[in-house]
Amino acid sequence: MLDTTRSEAATSPEGDEHEPRGCLFALSQPPLMIFLAVIGSLFLMAALHDLLLL
Repeated sequence: MLDTTRSEAATSPEGDEHEPRGCLFALSQPPLMIFLAVIGSLFLMAALHDLLLL
């Protein structure tokens, strides 16, 4: 027969698997930081081009 009772590990409040994560966790991911760095450098190059060459 299938045992459907919960174990103590599943009911303990210390299980951090589904802890809600905020914006700072999302910003700390390397692919997102690389993407933001590339976009920021493109904006910087466009601003310098406008200021110095036009």
